Amino acid sequence: MPEANGPLLEFEAVNTFYGDLHVLKDVCYIIGRGEIVSLLGGNACGKSTTMKTIMGIVRPASGAVRFDGVEIQQLSTAERVRRGIAPVLEARRLFPRMTVFENLEMGAYIHKRGPEFEADVERVYARFPRVKERRNQLAGTLSGGEQQMVAIGRALMARPRMICMDEPSMGLSPLYVEQVFEIIQQINADGISIFMVEQNASMALQIAHRAYVLQTGRVVLSGTAKELRDNPAIREAYLGELQVPAPA
Repeated sequence: MPEANGPLLEFEAVNTFYGDLHVLKDVCYIIGRGEIVSLLGGNACGKSTTMKTIMGIVRPASGAVRFDGVEIQQLSTAERVRRGIAPVLEARRLFPRMTVFENLEMGAYIHKRGPEFEADVERVYARFPRVKERRNQLAGTLSGGEQQMVAIGRALMARPRMICMDEPSMGLSPLYVEQVFEIIQQINADGISIFMVEQNASMALQIAHRAYVLQTGRVVLSGTAKELRDNPAIREAYLGELQVPAPA
């Protein structure tokens, strides 16, 4: 049964493999209701595998993944979306030959068409006026920042309780990076939990409530964002290494 006061998402001693390669090693995460939690780490440390494990693309060899107190590691990706988990994938992954509106429709595939669908579309348009302007344009012709707005809007069409974001600032100009992080905070203010993989550690820790640092598949640091941001030893050892400037 769902646990009203427990964590929204929990990893308990999760181990995942790609063949013989041990990627996640006894990983434990907790994402609370209404939290923004950042997952930081260098390349090939297991961050994207974490997101794939949440969405059911990768199945853990051992350990438990719980959403709202219920184990989900055997559930399909579609069922996880129905239960309230929506992804914003690395590099946006829109359908480039479909229009912006058609991409938003794909985000709502678990819901029946009707007045609620129309209301969901209008809420996305209200949050992203540029998306409304581009609604009949092919998604593949948009700028990177516009595509990211569509990707976030598509996730919101699923009416999620939690959004998993994989590198939301990747490939964006500094202006769009700032806009995306502002949007993440606005979505969180509406009560949606955010679990965010991000290499731009400085920006991520400005908006997160808590953070984990992953290194070679293991959680080596965790705490409040302020603790990680303000600790000189942690900054020297990890944040300087992890911070990647956004391209112009």
